[in-house]
Amino acid sequence: EPVFANIRAQKRLDRFTLRTKTKVNVQWMLYAPVHNIEKILNYGMGY
Repeated sequence: EPVFANIRAQKRLDRFTLRTKTKVNVQWMLYAPVHNIEKILNYGMGY
């Protein structure tokens, strides 16, 4: 999917830098909103 490809290529998230499922979930929960905020900033609210 484009979202995962963008995060992988543009954010260089090929691997998670933390261990344990809880910490990985937190790291992912930080990357997902950043992706959405960047979309809003680049394309506006009507994307």
